[in-house]
Amino acid sequence: MIRVVVADDQELVRAGFRLLLERVEDVEVVAEAEDGEQAVSLVRQYRPDVALLDIRMPTRDGLSATRQMVDDVPATKVIILTTFDTDDYVRDALHAGASGFLLKSSPPERLVTAIRTVAAGEALLDPAVTRRVIEGFTRQAVPAGPGPELERLTDRELDVLRQVARGLSNGEIARELFITEATVKTHVARLLAKLGLRDRVQAVVYAYDHGVVGR
Repeated sequence: MIRVVVADDQELVRAGFRLLLERVEDVEVVAEAEDGEQAVSLVRQYRPDVALLDIRMPTRDGLSATRQMVDDVPATKVIILTTFDTDDYVRDALHAGASGFLLKSSPPERLVTAIRTVAAGEALLDPAVTRRVIEGFTRQAVPAGPGPELERLTDRELDVLRQVARGLSNGEIARELFITEATVKTHVARLLAKLGLRDRVQAVVYAYDHGVVGR
């Protein structure tokens, strides 16, 4: 069972999410929060698998709450939910440590898929914003330098990291590099471990922050 905390300052929105998720056999909503501070407190108390956070909430916004949750309960994966699809919100959410980003206008089945995906240790960005965000990183990121940890990667792992940073799925990377999807998955797991990263979202941030793309 995937345990979820839902945080949104609008009661009707929270009720809608609960109603949707109550119909999903492998998902349980264990608590609801009406602001960011309460969300952090409930995540500390219940230690859920996933926290669904609105990006704009009183007392503490979703980005600040995400940073605190990642520090306090790293096992809890955060999905940011918002009606705002501006690039800055997405980039800030990724840097804060969120494992997923979805627009509230996304189909219900996409939310369920996102919960299952991040609970399994993967990362998910709404298809409506993924590629645009990657392009934004390309335009605005100021590389901090390659970093000594990159020396731990094999040439193939570095190739895979570049493709991950482009926003490609495992299947797309497999086709791009002429290897199997299972091999891609293995390379991704190894490069995440070597770089000390939690998931693909962090890998995208790392790649652009350290100038991996284009090297």
